[in-house]
Amino acid sequence: MEAAAAVSSSSSSVTPPQWNIDRPFLTGHFHQEEKGLAESKANSVVVDICLESDKPIGCYNASLQELIVIDDILSALTGIDGRYISIKKVDSEESYSFHVAGSMDLALQESAKRIFPLCKSYLLINEFVESRSQFKSGLVNHAFAAALRALLLDYQAMVAQLEHQFRLGRFSIQGLWFYCQPMMGSMQALSIVIKKASACNFVGSAVLNLLQSQAKLMAGNYLVRSLLEKMIDSANSAYLGILERWVYEGVIDDPHDEFFIAENKSLKKESLTQDYDAMYWRQRYSLKDDIPSFLANSAETILTTGKYLNVMRECGHTVQVPALENSKLISFGSNDHYLECIKSAYDFASGELLKLMKDKYDLIGKLRSIKHYLLLDQGDFLVHFMDIARDELAKTPNEISVEKLQSLLDIALRSTAAAADPLHEDVTCSMDTCSLLKRLSTLKDLQSGDTIAETEEPVSITGVETFSVNYKAQWPLSLVISKKALTKYQLIFRFLFHCKHVHRQLCAAWQVHQGARARDMHGTAISTSSILCRNMLKFINSLLHYLTFEVLEPNWHVMHNKLENSKSIDEVIQYHDFFIEKCLKECSLLSPILLKKLEKLKLVCLQYASAAQWLMNSIEVPEDDSPSFESCKTLLKLRKPSKKPNSPTQESSVIQCVLKFEREFTSELQSLRPILSSRAQAEPYLTHLAQLILGVGMDQQM
Repeated sequence: MEAAAAVSSSSSSVTPPQWNIDRPFLTGHFHQEEKGLAESKANSVVVDICLESDKPIGCYNASLQELIVIDDILSALTGIDGRYISIKKVDSEESYSFHVAGSMDLALQESAKRIFPLCKSYLLINEFVESRSQFKSGLVNHAFAAALRALLLDYQAMVAQLEHQFRLGRFSIQGLWFYCQPMMGSMQALSIVIKKASACNFVGSAVLNLLQSQAKLMAGNYLVRSLLEKMIDSANSAYLGILERWVYEGVIDDPHDEFFIAENKSLKKESLTQDYDAMYWRQRYSLKDDIPSFLANSAETILTTGKYLNVMRECGHTVQVPALENSKLISFGSNDHYLECIKSAYDFASGELLKLMKDKYDLIGKLRSIKHYLLLDQGDFLVHFMDIARDELAKTPNEISVEKLQSLLDIALRSTAAAADPLHEDVTCSMDTCSLLKRLSTLKDLQSGDTIAETEEPVSITGVETFSVNYKAQWPLSLVISKKALTKYQLIFRFLFHCKHVHRQLCAAWQVHQGARARDMHGTAISTSSILCRNMLKFINSLLHYLTFEVLEPNWHVMHNKLENSKSIDEVIQYHDFFIEKCLKECSLLSPILLKKLEKLKLVCLQYASAAQWLMNSIEVPEDDSPSFESCKTLLKLRKPSKKPNSPTQESSVIQCVLKFEREFTSELQSLRPILSSRAQAEPYLTHLAQLILGVGMDQQM
C-alpha cells in the first residue's frame, strides 16, 4: 500500500488532496518538496513545547494554543487522547465522544470540532476491523475487514505525513482541516455502514446488500462511491468462492452459513419413494430470505443449477462444467459477465441431467411402462390375472395373501405379451385397506370444492375394490416418479380395474342370456333381463371408452410431446405432474359427487350381474305379488334351481325382480343426468361422457 506524499512547503502551490482510486483506497496526494529545503527549515520551528501538565490551555497565547491543539488533533486522528482533547466511548450508543478543555480559544474549539467526525469514523472502523476479524464473523466480514485494514494503514500513513509536516511548521489548524476534508465523506460513509452492520450483526449477504445500498446513496459523489465499490469487490471475493463451487460443482462450501442457499440435510432422497408428502426436491435446497441484491434476479437459476449438478453427483456421474473464456466469477461490477457464466453453467447442468435421465435411466421408457401397467394400456396380462386371481380377489383385504397375489401377477406377466417387456419385473402388487372414495378423502392435496356427506365404508369390501399395482422407481427417476405420483397413478388404476371387473361380470351375464336364447328359452323375463343387461353393458363400455380414449390417451400424447421437447428436469416434473392431475380430474376422481354416483351405478350393475345367472333357472318364489327388492336379490343369488319347468308364477316373480333392478339403475342414471349436464358447461371435458351416458338412459327409455 502506498503511503501518502508529503505536504508541500509552498502554501501558494498547495492544492486540495485528490483520492487515489486505483491503488490506495484513499489518502490525499500532497506535493513533495525537495529534501534539502525540508532539512534547512527543520529546526526553525519549535515543536517540543515544554508545558506544565496541570496548567490550563487558556494560560497560553493563541499561537501556542494552536500548536498544542494541532498536536492533540493529530493524536485524536489515530484514537489517542491528547493533553486537552479527551476521547470517551459511549457504551449505550456504541459511539465515541470528544471533549476539549473549556479554557481553549473558542475559534480553536470550533476548528477542532470540525475534525472530530473524522476521528470518530476512524475509531469506529478500527473497532469493527478488530471485532470482525474473528473466525465466527464469517468469510464476507473477514474480507471486508481486510479491505478496511488496508484502508486504515493508508490512513495512518497519511496522518504520519501530516504530523511530519506539522513538526516542520508547514501548516496551521486551517491547513490541517484543508487536508482532512477529502477523507471526511468516505470515512463517514464507511462508518454509517459499520454502525448498521454492527447493530444488526450482519453477515454474508446482508453485509453485501448494505454496501450496495450505501453505494447507491452516494451515486452523486464519485470518489465515495468508487471507494464503496472497492469495498464491495473485496467483500464479494469470499462470497464468489462459495458461489463458484455451487454453480460449477453442486456443492455448498459454507462453514459460516452465509450463502443464500440453505441445505436441509435431514431430507434424504429415499423419502421420494417412501413418503407421499416428500419435500426433498423442493426443500433439500432452498433460497433464504436474505439474497444479495445483485443476484436477486438470478437466484432461482443459481439454485436450480446447483440442484441439477448435485443430482448427477449423487448418481456417481462425473460433473465438469465446461470452462468459458474467463469463466471465473471475479467481480459483480457494471458488466454482466458473471450472468453469462451462471447462464452457461445452468444450460450445461440442465442439458446434462436431462440427457442422463433420458438416455442412461430411460425415463420415457419407464413412463411408457407405467402407462402399460397402471393405466392398462396393454390389458392382456390383466385379463389373465383376473381369471387366475378371481378367488383370491373375492376375499376381504384382511384375508388376502399379498404374496399369493404377487405370485399370480408374476404368472400373468410372464405368460402374456408383457413377458417381452424387460421392465415388467418392476411391477408389484399392493393392497389398500379402504375403498377408493375413502382413500381419496384422506389425500388432502386432492380435495376439491365439492362437499358430500361422509360416506360409510362398504361392509363387504373385497380385494377387487382394494387391489392395485405398484412400480419400482429408483433414484434419480424417483424425482419424477415419486411416491405421490405413483399413488395418483394407483387411484386411476383402481378405478379402471373396478370398471374392468364390472364389465367382465356383465359380459358373463350377457353370455348366460345368449345361452338361454340358444336353448330356445324365450319369455318376457329373459327379454326384460336381456335389455337391462345390454343397457348396463353400454353404460360401462361408454365409461371405459371415455376414460381410455377421451382422457388417458390424448393427455398421454400431449405429455409425451412436451417431454420430448423439454429443456430441464423441472419442466419434465411439471409436465408429468400436470398430466396426472388432469387425468385425475377428467376421470372424475376429484369430484366426489360425480364419483359417488358412478360407484353406485357400478354397484347396481355388479348386483344384477351376480344374480343374473339364476334367471335362466326355475326359481320357486313366494306367491307374494310384490316381492321386496332385497328379497329378489336373495332369491336370485341363493335359491337353488328347481328341477320343474318354469311356471307363469315363477316367471312373473323373476320379471318383478328384474324390473326392480331396472328401476334402481334407471333412477341412478337419471340422477346423474343433471350433474353431468351442469358440470359439462363449466368443465368441457365432461361433454363426451355426458353424451355417452345420457344416451344410455335414452335407449333405456325407448
